[in-house]
Amino acid sequence: MDFSLNEEQRAWQEKARKFAREEIAPISLKRDAIPDPRETFDWEIIKKGSKLGFRTAVVAREWGGHGIDFVTQAMVMAELAKGDSAIAKTFTQCWKWSHLIAAVCSESQKERFLKPFLADDTYVLGYGLTEPSAGSDNRLPPEEDLKAGLRLKGERRGDEWILNGDKVFIANGSVAKLFFLTVRTNPNAPLREGTTMFLVPNDTPGFRVGKVFNKSGWRFYQNAELIFSDARVPDDNRVGEIDGAFRRRGGDATGDALFGALELAANALGICDAALEEALALARTRRENGALLKDQQIVQLKLGRMQMLTEALRSLVLRAASEMDRQIPSENAGLAMNLATDVVQEVTELNLDLHDTVAPMDPLADKLLRDSIIWSHLAGDTVQRLKVARRIVG
Repeated sequence: MDFSLNEEQRAWQEKARKFAREEIAPISLKRDAIPDPRETFDWEIIKKGSKLGFRTAVVAREWGGHGIDFVTQAMVMAELAKGDSAIAKTFTQCWKWSHLIAAVCSESQKERFLKPFLADDTYVLGYGLTEPSAGSDNRLPPEEDLKAGLRLKGERRGDEWILNGDKVFIANGSVAKLFFLTVRTNPNAPLREGTTMFLVPNDTPGFRVGKVFNKSGWRFYQNAELIFSDARVPDDNRVGEIDGAFRRRGGDATGDALFGALELAANALGICDAALEEALALARTRRENGALLKDQQIVQLKLGRMQMLTEALRSLVLRAASEMDRQIPSENAGLAMNLATDVVQEVTELNLDLHDTVAPMDPLADKLLRDSIIWSHLAGDTVQRLKVARRIVG
């Protein structure tokens, strides 16, 4: 396959590369080192990136966005993540949900939510699914168990829905102005037949942000607890049919689920690029026993493996993105995410190992590895493999 980038794609890639190098990378380690997880976030970098289009990149041009294709998205994500994976994720978390507003929301909802999102550099989006007792079982719920999966309860009262319950580890949870929220609206039906999706602004009565979780990696990225106590959401904020949340998601061949897999794979690619670049710089400049590291065979073997794994991931990411652009049904986005989980951790481990042999722990090598560990549970890695396997065996 020919993965040559056109002029527009190269321009976006270079813009992202320059922003990551000049704006993101210089603050990355400083933000990572802040002890309080609420304080690691920096609105200034979000505003700067937003003005360059990195927050609104996927919204269609007719709505005032940039409408970039999936290949361009993958390249931009990788470049931003090379500067800092967590900052990149804060931007791209907005992509799938802003795209979703344009794709499936009513005209009234687009007017009320998409236009303000486009106009405000601090308008960040989130999505609430995971709960204290419902994580991976939301993705492969046992159909015979009506209690499996999420329990945030929604009851209709006239033109409003009353929400009670909690969400946890929610992306952009403490900073988002608008959340897509999946709610159990029929407790007597299986998860996939009894849930409804709503748009929930952060100023909704009865809704508040609780704990912001303190993580070893992705420290800039805000994951928070969302608490709903008789929260009142108008029916006008309902997305699609009542009890139809999972039917909508499952029927979108190139939408949020598929994009999410590509997003994680491309982000991991950026981390691999950063780790490989740091390892090469060390090997070219550091001496051990009088010889440069690059001239030692054991080091060459490690660098060669890092390069091999990184380029294998890049190829699958680009192939998956290209297939999504052409709307070719494929499992490659999910497979790319699974490959990324293994590759990003091995590549960052090899980088840290090279640094540890010649010097005390390197802060950047340490951070890259800590960020990579999050791939072990992002989007349910093992569950994703099970889903792919079940589809390919029929």
